[in-house]
Parts: sequence; structure tokens; C-alpha cells
Amino acid sequence: MKTKTYYWFIVLLTITLLSAGCSGPKLKVEPIPVPANPTEEAGKLEADITRARQQQVNILSPTWFARAEASHKEAARLIAAKGEIGQISNHLAQGYAELDKAQEISKLARTALPEAIRNRDLARTAGAMAFERDYAALESDFISLTRAIENNNVSFAQRNQKRVAESFRTIEIRAIKENTLGDVRRTLTQAEADNAARLAPDLLTKSRQELQQVEDYIAANPYATEEMQEMAGRALFNANRLLQLTRQSAEFQQMSPISISLWTENLIAGIAGNLGAPDMRDQPFDTQTSNVLGAATALVEDRNFLSKQSSNQAHEIAVLNLRLSEEAKRLEQTEATKRTEQERLAAEKRASEERLAAERRFNERFNQVQAMFSADEAESYRQGQQMVIRLRGMSFPVGQSLIMPDNYPLLSKVQNAIRTFEGAQITIEGHTDSTGSEELNRHLSQKRAEAVQDYLLANRVISTEKINAVGFGPTRPLAPNTTPEGRAQNRRIDVIITP
Repeated sequence: MKTKTYYWFIVLLTITLLSAGCSGPKLKVEPIPVPANPTEEAGKLEADITRARQQQVNILSPTWFARAEASHKEAARLIAAKGEIGQISNHLAQGYAELDKAQEISKLARTALPEAIRNRDLARTAGAMAFERDYAALESDFISLTRAIENNNVSFAQRNQKRVAESFRTIEIRAIKENTLGDVRRTLTQAEADNAARLAPDLLTKSRQELQQVEDYIAANPYATEEMQEMAGRALFNANRLLQLTRQSAEFQQMSPISISLWTENLIAGIAGNLGAPDMRDQPFDTQTSNVLGAATALVEDRNFLSKQSSNQAHEIAVLNLRLSEEAKRLEQTEATKRTEQERLAAEKRASEERLAAERRFNERFNQVQAMFSADEAESYRQGQQMVIRLRGMSFPVGQSLIMPDNYPLLSKVQNAIRTFEGAQITIEGHTDSTGSEELNRHLSQKRAEAVQDYLLANRVISTEKINAVGFGPTRPLAPNTTPEGRAQNRRIDVIITP
């Protein structure tokens, strides 16, 4: 009898412990002061949620992140409906608490699942999301691990980590072969169709051999990611080079010798003219070529000199600003004991005047930048204390993030706009329509935003700490995605300037 009683006691104790483990501790919500400006407070929470998404918190703690988004969405709805301020404050406080919990869980997930997280990132970088169905299944497996961590089942996540990590590795290698080597194969096939076997047989043979070498290397070294990507990139470059040489050779065969000579002469002369070099068409081709190379070298040296000079001036200005700052602090400390109510009012008046002056400067710069763009190129408007430049004329090849040369004139105007707001913080936002999966679109929009960011950094328009890029995919449409016009309007790049 004692044995039976002890058995039921153990059963009841186990059920009690399991129930307590499933319910978990309640989320601690720290109240926030009733905001004077609910819209501004909601904007801060939205910015925190956006930063967390960039850090993949939405994947590493999907449940708590989704709750934080829902709380923010409800607060925004109440603000738009002019709801009760106490309810708005409660939803914002709830959202902050849920986002903090998501951050806490994401840190634990990074510690518990380092291999799965690393391999997932590598697979995404390789373009594995193009295999939408297979990738979606893997993503579901990965999220099951992070949900297990949210449910305090870390052991389950760690036991299944290796299987998920290996699956991501497999789809990564598949993506490398399909995306990179697939382009090489298609390019070589096109070159053969354009008669490369007759016009450039040696180059065709070398390209075929290089493709085979890359395939052999990937098979023998499936974990040498950087090396295989570098080799595949070289193979694609050489395949494209073969294709262009084949097509140019075919054109030359249709031309007379003097036509070829004139074509070459015009090419060299055009480059020389753009470089500001003298016209040397009356000289041998070797001399003309040397003329172009010399002008280009001089231009590079001049640019390097200006860059160094600008850097020195920036250092001098920084030193001067530091001295001015120290002097201002000293004066402020000296005058602090002598400050009267009249001086305080005068200081408030000056601050008000400075704010008005800053507002005028912003408006002047806004109008100046707005005039730079035609209606077909960009739409400019003010958003609070920010300027938004919506690049209507910016386009990318379908499914790619490569900036094409016909976008350079528009980006040149963007550079001038950024220079007009000297010292401003710049955010490049990428947006897509809803065609395809949301995950693939979000990744594509991020890559396109980063491509514009890299272009501006490469041209030394702005420093790295003053610019960031974020992709929103299809989550912020301007128009319904049900029409071609609406989808075209939703595919865009926005440049946000914050003085």
C-alpha cells in the first residue's frame, strides 16, 4: 500500500513540475512615463525593432519578436485613431519588454546554436534562398530550434543543431554550383552558339578546362567556401570574356581593315578626350595608347593628392573644434556662478533663434536638393526632420543587386544631394514588390540597398559611420501589388537624409 501511495505522489509531483515549466515566469513589464509625444515614442520602438531585425532577432527569438511587433502595431493603431493615451503607453511598454526578452533569447540562441547560425548565414550569402521550397523547409527546421530555446528546451536544440547545420551546408554548396557555375555553363553554351569553336578555339578550351577544375575542387573541398567562390568568380569572368571576344571577332570579320583601324582610333581618341589628353590621331597607335595611359596615371595621382590634402584639412578642423569645445566648457564653468534669470531667458531666446535658423537652413537645402532631380528621376519630400529621396529612376537587373552604368548619372545627383547636407546621417532603404517569397525579397532588398551604400562609400561621398543600409522587402508597399504599375512603384530605393 505504501508503494502505491508513493507512486501516485511521484506522478502528481511530476505533473506539477511540468505544468510550472510550461507556463514559465510572467514577463516583467517596466512601466514607461506617459509620453508627451506618442508618435515619437512609437517611432523609437519601431527603430529598435528594425535594428533587432537587422541582427536577426526575429529568427533567433521568433515568438517574442512577433509579440513586440504586434504591440507596436497596436500602439500605432491607437495613435492613428486618437485613442486613450494610457492604453498607448501600456502597449509601448509591453512592446519594449517583449523586445528585451527577444534580445535575451537571441543571445542564448547564439551561444547554443553557433554552427547552425553560421551555416545558415553562409547558405544565404551563397544564394540558397533561390531554392524557395527547399530553403523554406530548412528555415522551418531552424526556427523549430530557436522556438525550443524560447520554451526552455535548449537540449533539444543542441541535439538537432548538427543535422540542421549540415542541411544548410548542403544547400549552400548546391547554391554555389547552381548559381555561380550555372552562369558559367550557360555563358559557355552561348559562346559556342556564337561560333567560339571557330573564332576562339583556344580560349574556349581553356574556359571548359577551368570550369571542370572548379567542379573538381568543390567536390574535393566542400568546406573551402572562400576558395571555391573565388575560383568560380574567375571562371565566370573568363567565360564572359570569351563570349565578348567571340562576338567582337564576328563583327570584325564583317569589317574591312580600314574600318577596324578607324574603329580602334575612335575608341582611343574618345578615351583621350574624356581624360583631357591631347589629340594624337596623327601618331602611331602605340603612341596614342601611351598618351591615354599617361593621362589616366596623372589623373589618379591628382585624385590621391586631393584626398590626402582633404584628410589633412579634416584633421586640422578636428583639432580646432576640440580646442573650441574645451574653451566653451571653460567659459561655461566660469559664467555658471554669475548666471541670472535674465541670462537664462536670453539663452532660451538664442536657442529658439538657432532652431529657427536650423529650420531655415534645412528648408533651403531641401529646396536646393529637390531641384536637382526631375520628376522621372526621383520624388523628394520631407518626413519630420528628415529628407526622403525616392529614386524612381533607379533600376536593377531582375533578381540581382548589380548597379548598371545607366544609373550612374542619377547616383551622381544623389552624391551631390548628400554633400549639400554635409555631416548628415544617411540611410539607404531597399524595397521590393510581393512577387516571390518574403524572405527572398527581403534579402534582395538588403543587397540592393548595400550596393548603393557601397557605391557611395567607394566614391568617398560619406564615411562608413555616417551611412547604413536596410532592406524591408515587400513589407512597406506604396501601392497595391495587384497591378504591374503598383508593383513597379513598390520596387524602389529610398535615400533618407537626417541632418
